[in-house]
Amino acid sequence: MSVTVLIGAQWGDEGKGRFVDWLASEADIVARYSGGDNAGHTVAVGDTVYKMHLIPSGILHPNIVTVMGNGMVINPINLVKEIEYLQTMGITVTPDNLMISTRAHIITPAHIEMDKAKEKALGTEAIGTTLRGIGPAYYDKTGRKGVRMGQMLDLAAFANALEATIKESNDILARDGFTTIDIDASISAYLAVAERLRPYIKDTTVYLNQRLKNGAKVVSEGAQGTLLDIDHGSYPFVTSSSPTVGGALTGLGIGATHINRVIGIAKTFSTRVGGGPMPTEQENEIGRRLRGTGENFWDEFGTTTGRARRCGWLDTVMLRYAVAVNGFTELALTKLDVLSGFETLEIAVAYELDGQRMDYPPSTAEEQARAIPIYETVDGWQEDISGARSWSELPKNAQNYIQRIEALCDVPVSMVSVGPERSQLVVL
Repeated sequence: MSVTVLIGAQWGDEGKGRFVDWLASEADIVARYSGGDNAGHTVAVGDTVYKMHLIPSGILHPNIVTVMGNGMVINPINLVKEIEYLQTMGITVTPDNLMISTRAHIITPAHIEMDKAKEKALGTEAIGTTLRGIGPAYYDKTGRKGVRMGQMLDLAAFANALEATIKESNDILARDGFTTIDIDASISAYLAVAERLRPYIKDTTVYLNQRLKNGAKVVSEGAQGTLLDIDHGSYPFVTSSSPTVGGALTGLGIGATHINRVIGIAKTFSTRVGGGPMPTEQENEIGRRLRGTGENFWDEFGTTTGRARRCGWLDTVMLRYAVAVNGFTELALTKLDVLSGFETLEIAVAYELDGQRMDYPPSTAEEQARAIPIYETVDGWQEDISGARSWSELPKNAQNYIQRIEALCDVPVSMVSVGPERSQLVVL
């Protein structure tokens, strides 16, 4: 029995989906443990690009069972759309290869409208959420008034629960001058998708533990990244869940003794979407070059929102912290090819804050915003590395860059992507 957990080591958007896709070929189950459709995983197979927001990336492989764990919050209407999208792309999606936890929470129309209202009310202090109801859904979950996927198995009770939560939110929306929700239309739409989804809803905690007991190999994927963790991120500019290794355990209902591999996924530079501190951000030509034009899906624009990402040099202070929080056994690096053509590259190796050197990030967002990166300059490379498939095919300076990351983070690098396609991977 073994579980491999893939964790975003930065602020999300690290390219976790393509490594899940890679590792799924040797797994029996791919299970997602957190987040909702605020995440976006893009996988390129040949000339075909698949974009998923809820369903685990392993669905692209035949003979793999995919699990949507209890730690997720699910918009059932968008889930049905995603199932239909994959089916039109020729991917098999049935209750035999997709299971949804009875304990996963449902994102209702109330959550979406409350998310929009809150961000609007915050004005210039807005967090920069995806406006998909993720935060309010988790708020209701911890407030013990959420609606769970298992309630869809009793349609009458589900309709009553949905009506109650929307009525409560309508009272708040009306009080604060926002548009209220059409209750009847919402219930009708949600009952229709409930009919579609009911065959997929199962006790995935029992299923996973039974399969692990019988020797199954599980790949576990999350959403967002360590630096957006509700506890360990730059609070309050964080997500509402735990996209760290602890979140994988609670989000699937499995024990720590099952885990034998924890892989941190990191870009070879830094990106962030939305508000919050980002010490190495480059609001200049360097940042624009790292971002790309948006003409290719490989460029730095959100899969879910389409928003341009903030870009900057690699921050190993933050990365070192992610290694400590998660206990990574290895790192997998993405987008090394994007750095081709730079004469030199900068790596943030420490911060200066109030005259003091810091090897780990300060704990508050205010202090992180004031931290000044201490950079180390390394030589770049000019070669096109998109065709490299082995260590020896990488330029010497690219090898030096990877080895420097290993040394600064004190963890080995096991895989490096050199392009968007499934095969553009150097396994070390």
